[in-house]
Amino acid sequence: MKFPAFLPLLAGALLVASPQAATAAVASAAIVAAPTTAAISRIDPTFWWVGMKNPKLQLLVHGAGIGSSTVTLSYPGVTLDGTQKLENPDYLIVNLTIAPDAKPGKLNLEFQGAKKVKYSYELRQRTTPGDKTKVQGVTSADFVYLLMPDRFANGDPKNDVVKGTRVSRIARDSMYARHGGDLKGVEQHFDYLKELGVTAIWPTPVVENDMPKASYHGYALTDYYAVDRRYGSNEDYVRFVQRAHQSGLKVIHDVVLNHMGSKNYLFLEQPAADWFHQWPSFTRSNFRDAAFNDPYASDADRKLYGEGWFDTTMPDLNQSNPLVATYVIQNFIWWVEYTGLDGYRIDTYPYSDRNFLMQWGEAVLNEFPQLGMFGETWVQGNGQQAFFARNILPPVNGFKSNLPGVTDFQSYYAINEALTKDAGWTDGIAKLYYALQGDWMYEDPMRNVVFLDNHDLSRFYSVVGEDFAKYKMGLAWLLTTRGIPQLYYGTEVLMKNFSNPDGLVREDFPGGWPGDKKNYFTAAGRTGQAGEAFTYVSKLANYRKTHPALHSGKLTQFIPQDGIYTYFRHSDAGTVMVLMNSNKDEKAVELSRFAERLNGFSSGTEVTSGATLSDLKLARIPGRTAWVVELKK
Repeated sequence: MKFPAFLPLLAGALLVASPQAATAAVASAAIVAAPTTAAISRIDPTFWWVGMKNPKLQLLVHGAGIGSSTVTLSYPGVTLDGTQKLENPDYLIVNLTIAPDAKPGKLNLEFQGAKKVKYSYELRQRTTPGDKTKVQGVTSADFVYLLMPDRFANGDPKNDVVKGTRVSRIARDSMYARHGGDLKGVEQHFDYLKELGVTAIWPTPVVENDMPKASYHGYALTDYYAVDRRYGSNEDYVRFVQRAHQSGLKVIHDVVLNHMGSKNYLFLEQPAADWFHQWPSFTRSNFRDAAFNDPYASDADRKLYGEGWFDTTMPDLNQSNPLVATYVIQNFIWWVEYTGLDGYRIDTYPYSDRNFLMQWGEAVLNEFPQLGMFGETWVQGNGQQAFFARNILPPVNGFKSNLPGVTDFQSYYAINEALTKDAGWTDGIAKLYYALQGDWMYEDPMRNVVFLDNHDLSRFYSVVGEDFAKYKMGLAWLLTTRGIPQLYYGTEVLMKNFSNPDGLVREDFPGGWPGDKKNYFTAAGRTGQAGEAFTYVSKLANYRKTHPALHSGKLTQFIPQDGIYTYFRHSDAGTVMVLMNSNKDEKAVELSRFAERLNGFSSGTEVTSGATLSDLKLARIPGRTAWVVELKK
């Protein structure tokens, strides 16, 4: 059986990450006397499993002076392949092979330095392959709800402030402070999500983010193996996933490959200098993704894009170091096996090392072929976006993506233009047509995630000028086009604001805290257009859930004419016609143009209003309206 090449395969040898690290390690050994070995502070991964497809395991051991230790073990089916010293004498790499017939239990590791230290390392029995309630994957049949746990609902006020963390207060009147939302708060509103028609929850990162400023968003992680205690414990997260599954909801885990928080112990006590991209002074990425695959790119631009830091508090990982690559890859295998989560959303996907991205994708999908995965690809152009997903394009600079899907920014740009600009030959609503026309480059565009807004973008209702008719058009498109639809929390109740500064689009969900003046979690609290918006989304999302033509059927689109975009979703189970009129005024549409998809049908029912379309020859569609019509024979 072929195993991914990223894991260390040499046994009994002193492996060195790079010539520079080797020189530094020798120098350190010459000038630093090994201190007395104290108790081991931690080992990552914190535990592992027998029965994994890849038998190799790399342990990163941390403890005072541990690097000078020799290691022994005796456990049936587990082989010590060797150890590796690092530049920092307080770290040691231990490489193991776990045979297929190894049994779960406690693996006793002995570290012999100035003193002998024993560590009982747990090997558990793997459960995900046989348990169909775990790792269910994410498909186009799902409707994803993106939320920020800190801003959604506070279910357990006792964990609002946790002793020992760098932020000792909550302040709901500050856009960058902690507000107190947690996993329990999300769980308490599972019924709300199910009523809305949601099938999968995507929380922004739940791992520890113990940073002194703006720690609420989760994208500067400080411990790869711990849930942030202000959200709950690791065990709470496991139960959260279990209870979501019991409620018919999947869970998508938001991950960051490219960087970490500067208060992460791995940065505060760096195993070696080459674990991070080092610069003489702080150097920010140029954020120009084109440099990744531009055949004419300068080395300087390409280096700055991939190795520059995202921010002053976000150290950039050197994933070309095989030890770093293995550490990160094992961590994200660990979370899936530990919790049984259903999918990964990968933050800042294109910024990582190209070889690492291929290794990471291969390794994770090798263990969990059914896992849903999509990466954030905030890029320009259909070709550039398709480049980062599984596609039919040739490799560039040795990179060929194995990522199943991406966040579809091209259709996001298109729906915004469709609803804010006049129609033209390629402008306005025509953008929707061309966004999907580029799907020929993907292996399967149905795995792409479509959206109207998210935690980094201006809220959709504000983008369309708080025009309720345009709002409904956007939601109709979201829930009928191809791909996996994603809704940002609060969009269903007309939450609004612009992303400059970004905290304005990350406000608390009304009703998530005791004493809130409004409670949009209840029907009684959703008065006026907020209630109408919720009903519209819920009706269409629940219809989509039960009609395979919309979530897994084929798509046939017609070139927009006179500001009207028409497309069909169709399968053996039925056909749905969508007519989008971007004009201010009513338009008469000759339906004979769509005969190839209308043949055999005599009438239709508009899904959201229940209105009957008795004549499939001519349709008079009001301005700023989208009709979702189930065709009848």
